[in-house]
Parts: sequence; structure tokens; C-alpha cells
Amino acid sequence: MAIAEEIPRRDETGVSVVVRFCGDSGDGVQLAGNRFTFDAVRAGNDVATFPEFPAEIRAPAGSTAGVSAFQVQFGDHRVYTHGDEADVLVAMNPAALTTNLAHLKAGGILIADTGAFGRKALAQAGYRDNPLDDFDPHRARLVGVDMTAMVLEALGGFDMKRREALKSRNFFALGVVYWMFGRGEDEMLQWIGKKFARSDTVRQANTAAFKTGMAWAETTELMAFERPVADTVAAGERTITGNEALSLGLMAAAALADLELVVGCYPITPASDILHYLSNERDNGVVAIQAEDEIAAIGMALGASYGGAIGVTATSGPGMALKSETLGLAVSLELPLVVVDVQRAGPSTGMPTRAEQADANIALAGRSGEAPVPVVAARSPADCFHAAIAAARIAVEHMTPVVLLSDAALANSAEPWSTPELADIAPIRVPRARAPAGGAKWLPYARDARLVRSWAVPGTPGLQHRIGGLEKLDGTGEISYDGANHERMTDLRERKVAVIGERLDDAIEVYGELSGRLLMVSWGGTYGAVRQAVCDARQLGHAVSHLHLRWLNPMDDSIGDIARGFDRVLVAELNRGQVLERLRARFLVDARGLSMMAGRPFGRRELHNAIVKALNS
Repeated sequence: MAIAEEIPRRDETGVSVVVRFCGDSGDGVQLAGNRFTFDAVRAGNDVATFPEFPAEIRAPAGSTAGVSAFQVQFGDHRVYTHGDEADVLVAMNPAALTTNLAHLKAGGILIADTGAFGRKALAQAGYRDNPLDDFDPHRARLVGVDMTAMVLEALGGFDMKRREALKSRNFFALGVVYWMFGRGEDEMLQWIGKKFARSDTVRQANTAAFKTGMAWAETTELMAFERPVADTVAAGERTITGNEALSLGLMAAAALADLELVVGCYPITPASDILHYLSNERDNGVVAIQAEDEIAAIGMALGASYGGAIGVTATSGPGMALKSETLGLAVSLELPLVVVDVQRAGPSTGMPTRAEQADANIALAGRSGEAPVPVVAARSPADCFHAAIAAARIAVEHMTPVVLLSDAALANSAEPWSTPELADIAPIRVPRARAPAGGAKWLPYARDARLVRSWAVPGTPGLQHRIGGLEKLDGTGEISYDGANHERMTDLRERKVAVIGERLDDAIEVYGELSGRLLMVSWGGTYGAVRQAVCDARQLGHAVSHLHLRWLNPMDDSIGDIARGFDRVLVAELNRGQVLERLRARFLVDARGLSMMAGRPFGRRELHNAIVKALNS
């Protein structure tokens, strides 16, 4: 176990700005937000994003159910979250305004396409009158611009239907926002040329719309943002989402182990992008299979592990329930397997596009019998890369299934990332079985000092052995119904996972002092918001520290010692206190919970209020 006080990448304070794009799911707000984020990173800013998607595949255009949004915070210092409230809100229609106005901070800037606020659109959004006509100037600074008319005029010379032309409104909006923050147009125009190279008409239309937006913003002389962000941060060479980083991490792990990567998945939001990404990597040695259901998917992955590859399956909460039997089989067989759970709001179908951390219990104990598995949780989009390598390393080197927890917010959000060199990462050691010399009998469940059995690839002479879900006789692996042997095998499987904790150098991390008035505890994707709130509190002089848990199983014994060094312990998680209960039971500490299940990450303000309340109680 290592207790590390993190050295921040840069100062914890500085100037930052939050921009939120919102509109119909067909308005291209995700593309606009992603592109603005990319150029912020290229300019040297640190960023954190939070895209929001409608759960419906295609809700009626203009309806509140079909609104899509993308929020990004960028700054000249370490940015931990996407921000509580937006300084600038770009609303493409009335439905976007009514569902997103609450995200705009008081005194912020609202940029609205006045041309989209017609009678039909207002009625769809639930408005009787146009809210822009009597907009409260004390609420925010309204900047109304008829994007619809200006884009149609700018594209009047193109051979395009009205509906097609209006798809370029997002580039008009980008032009306005780019001018506000002093972003140049050259790189954007080059990107448009490459992105839409297959259609000269679309490329020219988007270019014209972007230039028109920039020109309008400049000529109005009303749009200069009063808090420009200094471009001083070397944040990374690109942005990366959690699902993309996790996919690359799995590929890197396979390379580090010199093994084939076989991925069996059934499509499920928000994990589907992992399958989509890896299915394009056949030339890099990845075998990606879309199974007919969740049970078949994990069966394929486990079969691949039995055959000598790194087997992986990715799913979300409903899929975890279906995979539980085969995951228990992997525990019994003691084969390497990585099960990725990109958590979403449940139960059952729940809210497929919303974030939650309520699968901790099913990851830790959602199997029949005593079937312990290591559980690791990624803390940020870029960290999904390292978490994937960590999961695969433990799975292979300790011959055990591992559950890797992400969530919907991490999966779709992005942050800066620089591609690491594989040569800088320790190789993964594969415990390959070898036939004993001299004709001695090979024992498939013989163990090394770490209680790890060796990996026998089928077809290897001298390594024939029996597999299956029935209990195994210690050493030989033969079927056994002996109670004493079952007790011993149960103990071995438990101690095998416990031993893993002795080698983890990233199990826990403490930011701040090791004793004080308040210890904030987080795990998984709550890391950024809790760290930011603790930074804020420490700047105000409060004796607050932050303990972040990377591995939920095994848990290091020193966690209890650390917790007992504080007057109060507050565990923040997006569930009803699942990890809190385990901390209280395991370490007998009087920890309290800060729970939220609103389908979104914690906000900076609500965490700050919780810290102040805890300090004053």
C-alpha cells in the first residue's frame, strides 16, 4: 500500500470558464462541444467535459425529451470537473432553453437562436409566450441572434434544401463562441476541410456558417468575453473519452503481456462504444465479437481466456446481473478475465444515459457462494487507460477475474491526454504452465507463493486437465464433494485475492494531512468533484483531507488507521452508501455518507456545502 499526497499538475487556482451547448439531438451540439474542447486543449488549457444525451433513440424534433447538451470547463489551471454552472449557454431552440437555463449562472451570457423560437417550437417546449421577449436582464445577459436566418442567407448559393442547410447552425454558433474567446479560425477551417472532405457542398456550407458566426460576433462588438482564459497550461496532446481510453488501455495491456485480446460484448448503453472502438482494431490483434446476449458475451470472453488470450467483456448494470453465473465460473476456474461495468442509473433499464455508482455491491458480491474478485474503479476519463491496464495486469498475473468499474459520466466525458510510451510501463508477466520433467504428474491447481496457479493453454502436451464449475480437489483439480476440501478451496480463493493487496501501489491516495477535522472519501468517478471541493475548502483554511480509493477489493488495512485520525469521515458516492457500509463494517469507523442519485455527478457547490455542514456539526 502506498499513501501518496498527490502533486498537482499545476496550481489549483486560476481562471476558468464554463461553456454549455444545447439543442435538439440533430443540431450537432456534441460535435460543436467536442471540437471546442479539442481546440481549448490545443491552446494549452486544461479541460473537463460532460456530454448529456437523450435516452430515446430519436425523440420528436424540438421536444424536451430530445435535447442534447455538452458542457466544458477550460482554464489556465488544473480543472477537475465540468463545472457547476455555465458562464455561457448556447441554446439552439426553446426546448434546449427550458431544460438548460437552470445550468446558466446568474449574470452569465445566454446566446439563443431567435429564429428557432417560432410558435410550434415554443408550444413543444411548453411555452405559451416567447421567453426571450421579456427575458430578465438581471438573470443573465441575453444575446439573441437569428442563426436560422443568417445561416440560410449565407448558404443561399448552395444547392441545399432548407433542412440540410440548417444543419450548419452549430458551426455558426461555434464561430460566435470562438470569437468570444479569441480562438483563431485557421485550424478550425482546416479541420472542417478534412472532416467533410467527402462532400464539397457540406464542407463549404459549414465553412461559410462558421465564418458568418465569427463575422457577426466581431461586428456586433457586444460579445468580447470579460474574463479571457490565459493559454498557459501544457495539458496534453489530445482529448480522450473514458470509453476510448479504456479501450486503448486494454490493447496496451495485451501488448504488455504479448497476448491476443478477445472482446465479447452485447451492445448496451453506455458501454457500447468500447465494442465499437475495438471492433476497428483487427489489424492490431484485437478480436471483437458482438454476441447475441450478455451471457454469451462473457462465455466467449471466458472461453478465450481458457484458450490463452486476455478475455474481456464490457457491459452495464443489467448486463452484470446476467453475467454473474459465468463470473462465478471464472472464479472457480481461476482464469484471467476482465469484466468492465460502465455503470448507469438503475434498477432494471433505469436511465440508460445517466451516471450512477450503484453497482459496487454487485461487483463485490453479486455471485452465488463465496466468490471474491478484485474490483478496481477508474477515477477520470484519462485514468480509464491506466485502470484497464491495472485490471488486466492483476487478472493475468494472479489468474483471477477482475471487475473494472467505470460510469456513464466517465465513459462519455473527455479530458486532456498524452499518449504514453509502452516502454515506460512494466510488462505483464504471464504465469505460463510447463509440463514437469521426467514424466511427473502435472497438478493444475498447484500454487506459487502468491497462491497463483499456472495458466495451461489447451493442446499443450502434458498439461491435460479437467475444468468446470464443480468444486475442485486442491492440487489435482479433480471433482470433489468433500466438505473439508471445499472449506480449504474457499479459503484459498479468498486469501488469493487478499494477497493481491500486498503488491498494489495505487490502492489509496491521501491528499492533505493524515489527520485533521474532516476526511472526505471518494471512489471511482467522484474523484474530480471531491478533489475540487477539498481544494476549495483548504484554500479557505479548513483542515480537510481527501482519501481516494482505487481498489474496492482488496481494501488496505491502513484505511481504518487513516480514518480514525480524523474527527469526521464523509464518504461521497452516487448510490445509497454501498461503499460506506463496507468501510463501516470492515474498519469499525463512524463514517457518514453523502449520497446522491440524480443521474449526474456531484457538483462543486453541493460538496462544498456538505463539507461546511460537516465541519460545523
